[in-house]
Amino acid sequence: MATAKLYKIQNEINKARERLIEQQARLRELESKKAEIENMAIVDIVRGMSIPLDDLAAVLQSLKSGVIPTAQNLAASSQVDPKPAAPKIKNGIDNSDTDKESESE
Repeated sequence: MATAKLYKIQNEINKARERLIEQQARLRELESKKAEIENMAIVDIVRGMSIPLDDLAAVLQSLKSGVIPTAQNLAASSQVDPKPAAPKIKNGIDNSDTDKESESE
């Protein structure tokens, strides 16, 4: 009689372990799907912001440090030099050299 109860309890333990293993596998699967959907949402948000890939790391670092990124911040932290200023042209003559001379005087 005691062996029958013991056998019955052991069967219940085995069934419970099987269900536990199945549920753990299901949990891992759901967590993986959740992470995949979160990652897709992040990619969609970033693509929607139209931030150049070169500036993305700087923007994310600025946000992490609590600084609101501006075009000047991005240009300063970017690996690529910002566009040079257009030369000043007056009456069809490039005056950028003369401006530098007058500034140095």
